[in-house]
Amino acid sequence: MEPQLKDSVTDGVATVVIANPAKRNAMSAGMWRALPAVLDRLAADRAVRALVLTGEGDTFCAGADISTLREPGDEQQSLAVRAEEALAAFPKPTLAAVRGFCVGGGSQLAAACDLRFAEEGARFGITPSKLGIVYPSSSTRRLTALVGPSTAKYLLFSGELMDSERALRTGFLDELHPAGELDKRVAEFGRVLVSRSLLTQAAAKEFADGRVDRDAHWAEQARGSGDTAEGVAAFLERRAPLFTYGV
Repeated sequence: MEPQLKDSVTDGVATVVIANPAKRNAMSAGMWRALPAVLDRLAADRAVRALVLTGEGDTFCAGADISTLREPGDEQQSLAVRAEEALAAFPKPTLAAVRGFCVGGGSQLAAACDLRFAEEGARFGITPSKLGIVYPSSSTRRLTALVGPSTAKYLLFSGELMDSERALRTGFLDELHPAGELDKRVAEFGRVLVSRSLLTQAAAKEFADGRVDRDAHWAEQARGSGDTAEGVAAFLERRAPLFTYGV
């Protein structure tokens, strides 16, 4: 099978699958190049309320296809950074669902998601020091914000892999689940995300990511959305709210 990104939408949740099983779902240059366009299309789809990124089979992503790194210049790294930034900028909640190896570019993509759930036994690593590659500054800052300077340096200096328990303890992971339970939990949490106010989620995502110039914008969005009135009414009437922002 040719390396590809597969996507589908079910009940408001878009799922993007990294599919290159012959190389542990390594990202080819074509896959890196394709990801921003896939994300743009899904972001524009009003039926999409959340996005899950995962790998085909029992591996999330083993990183970039190393064979392409023989090509001259830094195009591969530029493509990876553009894909990472497109994922980080996706305007709706994103969740990485991780099994097996999540290494190099795989960890780069997982870190760009808002949340990361994994199955026990997953392994995480960022390995440029094994190849003499300078890890991008934007990716380094995102990793450091997620796990702290010490763990970021451990990963980047050594290229060693950390197990799922350590990934949870250091903050790289948000949830860790026994084998066979990840899909069920991701589906359950996806339903939770879809049931909540996209207005709240979109504003919170920007604020949590450091935007400091959008308070007035989001106040105006809140006034015109009707979500607040619906949320309060639903609470008082003891029913599930029907939020309409972004629908």
